[in-house]
Amino acid sequence: MTPDQIQTLRLLCDTIVPSLDRPDDPDGFWARRATDVGADQGVLAMISGMPPEQQAGLAALFDALAANGFHQAPEQVLAGVTQASPEAAAGIAALTTVILLVTYGITDENGHNPFWTTIGYPGPVDARVPADDRRITPLRPDRDLELDADAVVIGSGAGGGLIAGRLAAAGKRVIVLEAGRYSTESDFDQLELPAYQRSYWRGGPTPTGDGNITLMAGAGVGGGTVINWTNCLRTKDHVREQWASEHGLTDVATSEFDRHLDTVWREMSVNDRCSEFNKVHEAMQRGADKLGWSFATVQRNWDEKRHDAAIAGHLGFGDRSGAKQSTLKVYLEKAVLEHGAQVVDNCRVDRILTRDGRAAGAVGQVGKHTVTVTAPIVVLAAGALESPGVLLRSGIGGPAVGDYLRLHPCTVTMGDYGTDMRAWWGAPQAGLVNEFATIEDGYGFLMESVQYTTGLAAGSIPFTSPEDHKQAMSTFRNNGSYIGLIRDHGHGRVTLDESGNTVAFYDLTDDLDVRNTRRAIEAEIRLHHAAGARRIQLFAHGLSAWQRGEDLEAYIARASSVPLRAGGATLFAAHQMGSCRMGADPATSVATPRGELHDTPGVWIGDASAFPTPSGTNPMITIMALASRTSEHILYA
Repeated sequence: MTPDQIQTLRLLCDTIVPSLDRPDDPDGFWARRATDVGADQGVLAMISGMPPEQQAGLAALFDALAANGFHQAPEQVLAGVTQASPEAAAGIAALTTVILLVTYGITDENGHNPFWTTIGYPGPVDARVPADDRRITPLRPDRDLELDADAVVIGSGAGGGLIAGRLAAAGKRVIVLEAGRYSTESDFDQLELPAYQRSYWRGGPTPTGDGNITLMAGAGVGGGTVINWTNCLRTKDHVREQWASEHGLTDVATSEFDRHLDTVWREMSVNDRCSEFNKVHEAMQRGADKLGWSFATVQRNWDEKRHDAAIAGHLGFGDRSGAKQSTLKVYLEKAVLEHGAQVVDNCRVDRILTRDGRAAGAVGQVGKHTVTVTAPIVVLAAGALESPGVLLRSGIGGPAVGDYLRLHPCTVTMGDYGTDMRAWWGAPQAGLVNEFATIEDGYGFLMESVQYTTGLAAGSIPFTSPEDHKQAMSTFRNNGSYIGLIRDHGHGRVTLDESGNTVAFYDLTDDLDVRNTRRAIEAEIRLHHAAGARRIQLFAHGLSAWQRGEDLEAYIARASSVPLRAGGATLFAAHQMGSCRMGADPATSVATPRGELHDTPGVWIGDASAFPTPSGTNPMITIMALASRTSEHILYA
């Protein structure tokens, strides 16, 4: 970027987070600008990691702002440009989100952000890294490599990590190709922005191609199991019956699948003894009890011997304590250290190789070097956002590849309880309301809590002016948030762009999904109200908060009419499923009910993209149970 463009960015940062004069400002919260904490440099670093076409688009936006007099009258020009051009408005909105995320998430060399003093966030916890931090050594080529194996596993998350472990333990020579990087406990600093860059797909919160939903997905050796919130839920009976009767997975509705669920539950050390409630969970339970709604304590894959509730509050940034039982710890370390498996990290798989219509291996890139693995068994487990891309680039999988993407779209409401909620303490999800899980035809929603963040929260809170946003952040310590996670009936799609990279599209327009999302919004608001919140805010553009004393029913009516798309309700999704689904019909599914591609024997789907329909629950346990089932089909094919 040119010096003039950088100067425009600096001014934009300080327009979004300005210095304001307040008589009572002991911590300098109001006087501090975005650039005072280095937000401009943080945003520049993020821009430098974007694809060239996105960098060019932002440079053009900065040039347009400057040409319209932004440096002389920033607020007026910003408002004018936003109103004049929908494209510019979308670009400025996205950039504003990034600026806020960086401003409140960036840290100095001591791991601190000066805004946190007023916010009430203590920052990272002093945590001793476990002495038995078992390290594996990924294969990092310095030249083109040709490798030979019995099985190549593409991806190492909940499904791929387990299958790699199972196959290696059975004596197979296994090579794992992982697009993300390998990290151990000693690499985790409990900081938000570094965690996004290190352990999340495409560097953190990423919008769908249509801008409707912000996606959060894991990326690294161990996949999402390294950074998810350890909410362990078994596959529901009505979902299992649907998969059996409508999609041909007949054994999933029998005790055979219970065996897989039970095995995974035991291997992952799932328990409910490390699920202490923080004040947000206490409010959730208090509200549910007052409303007569069902409430449950979450069970988690967490080692009791290493448990510390304060450290658990950071687990979405990578667990430094070693308590989290990820697939990296439970399966991959054993596969490598005890059974000779190999892991290649930072390896983007371009395509699957075939010979005479059957699996023959995979080809990937590590920087400038090509890695070719020859193997008769290929397990595709790159996640529901990337597995379709591998198949599309390979020209296999059939017409349903990328279709039937399910996301469990989530709305978010925040309640101000007038007291420090210390939401950063304890597991992010320790309680849930499951009253409405099957409210209509086996579809409905769960209400859960979220991990405390400063950056992502700052970039998501609705506001009407910079002053309004600072006011919201100044009282952020008093807030707790609930999500309404729907089991979606409709679906989206994953396609490829001109560069061969995946792009997800998702419109929340299915009639049942719209009804359930609006029901979830109402239920979230009522839950906050029953729990005693004095202020309630749905995360949605253009919707002001409800204040105690105002008409609650009128606010629910307004909140329920907000459009469920970009420019309306803010929607998040951390559960991606179904884009390479299993089923009996090759026209509407990619893999057979056993998990093998209809059109390419030897290629197996081993991740959440195999789900015939969404699970309606946090999917990790279901992914792993299906992967356990698939590994047996592979071994006994």
